[in-house]
Amino acid sequence: MDISLYTSSMSEEIRDEGRAEGRAQGRADSLLLVLDVRGIALTEAARKKITACTDAYLLHQWLQRATTATTAEEVFAEGPEGPKDH
Repeated sequence: MDISLYTSSMSEEIRDEGRAEGRAQGRADSLLLVLDVRGIALTEAARKKITACTDAYLLHQWLQRATTATTAEEVFAEGPEGPKDH
């Protein structure tokens, strides 16, 4: 059996991309859960912004803010961590 496809740099790149997408999806799910548990209402636009985001680092920033925020606006607010939109 030829396993070169599984060990090529292209297949590794595809696996890395899948891992990054998985991390982003996991963080988006966690962020939505934290906001829900804390009773912070989300507009449909805010929910879409979270679920459409593929930047795991930005999602991590939002997740950190969600632990202390009292509104969704605080989660997305521009701050020292970087821009509010990505």
